[in-house]
Amino acid sequence: MSEPVNLNKFRKAKARAEKPVRAAQNAAKFGRSKAQIRLQETLKAAQVQHLDQHKRDP
Repeated sequence: MSEPVNLNKFRKAKARAEKPVRAAQNAAKFGRSKAQIRLQETLKAAQVQHLDQHKRDP
């Protein structure tokens, strides 16, 4: 007789194998990470501040 197959091990191994694929799909679907969003907001705030400092009053 052959060894019994542990279905839990098979299921968990399959889930581990699919995890990077799912992560890549979500990254493409939802875009940037929190760090990237925070960096973009910081750069935009610095640009706005720079422009505000160079405004001329009429």
